Amino acid sequence: MRTVYVNGQYVPENEATVSIFDRAFLFADAVYEVTSVLDGKLIDFHGHMTRLERSLKELGINFTVDSDALLAIHRDLISKNDITEGLIYLQVSRGAAADRDFMFPSDDVKPGLVLFTQAKSLIKSAAAERGLKIASFPDQRWRRCDIKTVQLLYSSLVKNEAAKKGADDAWLVLDGKVTEGSSNNAYIVDENNTIITRQLSNDILHGITRKAILQCAAELDLKVEERAFTIAEAQKAKEAFITSASSFVYPVVEIDGVAITDGKPGPIAKRLREIYIDANRAAAI
Repeated sequence: MRTVYVNGQYVPENEATVSIFDRAFLFADAVYEVTSVLDGKLIDFHGHMTRLERSLKELGINFTVDSDALLAIHRDLISKNDITEGLIYLQVSRGAAADRDFMFPSDDVKPGLVLFTQAKSLIKSAAAERGLKIASFPDQRWRRCDIKTVQLLYSSLVKNEAAKKGADDAWLVLDGKVTEGSSNNAYIVDENNTIITRQLSNDILHGITRKAILQCAAELDLKVEERAFTIAEAQKAKEAFITSASSFVYPVVEIDGVAITDGKPGPIAKRLREIYIDANRAAAI
């Protein structure tokens, strides 16, 4: 039985409740962050708080990000749930008004704040060892993918459709070019060992892990090219991989039934994963 945090209180998960008029429930009017936990410590916590603040600002949600207070809650949840490895999910909604209404509630409506833990093995991962099979789908999400909102229905749909095709995950395609994965950033490596990933814009989430991985690439003296690429280009690439807070780095070994090189995880993805884990373990708080 986990202890969770709901609007100022720590409660057993089976006693946690929110209002049916909470706008996260009615309109997906909320944003979220997921922070990884290794060795009982938080990975890139301040990066997640910075992005949370940006998402809130973009949607005009009246919630002040107090990093110290939120850090204390994260650490309390780690302690109360005895989490050594896993994730902490944080969600801020615009709050619960008196009734359902498309118009935003008045400023005196208090935003909702929910956090909970998920125990998960992050270091030892079968997906990291064998690599992912990817299926591609049209990117039919709303066009503010840079805001980390809870409206994840399309991502959920394509993940399930990918599974029906025997794939592990989905890559999304807009105007003939890959935007990102269903819940991760997408990369390929060309014959010159250049890492290629789509440039930051409203079309993709500005990944915290993405930023760290590109820094790791610089430490390896690997060239990075931020531009869009096609599925066909990805299928002919030397390597492919994805990054996210929950996966770190996972190699991609197949896209739409076509094997990437020999269909095995490549050395660059493997090395980036090792460097990322070592660096962030050392910097965790």
